[in-house]
Amino acid sequence: MEALLDFWSAYSAAIAFGLVNSLFALSMYSVLSAGILSFTTVVFAAIGGFAAAQVIGTFGLPLWVAFPLAGIAGGIGSAIIAAIFLKLETHWMALASLAMVLITRVTVLNTPSLTGGVMGMMVPVRASVLELTILVAIVALVFYRLHNSWYGLAIRAVREDAAAASTMGVSLRHIQLIAFLISGVVGGLAGAAMATTLQYISADTFYLGVAFTMIAGTVLGGSFHWFGPIVGAFVFTALPSVTQAVLPELQDIAKGVVLLVIMIYLPRGLIDPRARGLRKAARQRQDAAVREQDNASKLVKNAGQAHD
Repeated sequence: MEALLDFWSAYSAAIAFGLVNSLFALSMYSVLSAGILSFTTVVFAAIGGFAAAQVIGTFGLPLWVAFPLAGIAGGIGSAIIAAIFLKLETHWMALASLAMVLITRVTVLNTPSLTGGVMGMMVPVRASVLELTILVAIVALVFYRLHNSWYGLAIRAVREDAAAASTMGVSLRHIQLIAFLISGVVGGLAGAAMATTLQYISADTFYLGVAFTMIAGTVLGGSFHWFGPIVGAFVFTALPSVTQAVLPELQDIAKGVVLLVIMIYLPRGLIDPRARGLRKAARQRQDAAVREQDNASKLVKNAGQAHD
């Protein structure tokens, strides 16, 4: 029991950040699964984070009111951005999303009445690990239901072959708009979770470091299944603790090396439904071959007995 308490005392903060990073990675996964590379999750997180900080700090609303309000704020921001971005080609969309991250930081610094400006904002409420776990579980349940719905089937078709999906009546623009809206809502929740975990946010809280974290978590875990970003976010969050214990002087380099190794040897990430399907098919072929061999042996044996 004492060992368990020591473990919790040592790693509860890492678990909390793993849960927060899971939300960031799921927001990134939402647009990636529609074939869009966009870093606007950082923008949605900033909107949700400062919205949550305002309603908690200024109006005294409870945490479970602030979370949905932050998600709605992120969703509204994503609707506005999607109306502009979906007119762009993919590579221009990626560049425009990076520009939006820079614009957001400047906007935060120059709107002190809403964001605290250069001083940032204190958040008087702290989300517990249990509350973060419940929030991630709710979001994961939504992604699970979406994965097994018409939307999940359509978005996989768009990702595999957009032209073929279009001929089957799937609207690429409609699917990408839904993906942006989901990304905005989840990004807003991630921002609120970050704000209530750190209890302080500023313009630097939602900057390029968050963009790197969310893309790293999604790539590590795998962007072909909704569970992959959650796994990747926890692995990426735990990696600094592991490298700090083994190679403290190389922890920053180790994160980059691990990313490179996974991209080279596991290009579809740690959670790869296609690899699982291929392994299952291989096992079925092997079982079928064994059965055919057994049947052939029985036929030979029966023929020998009949001859005798």
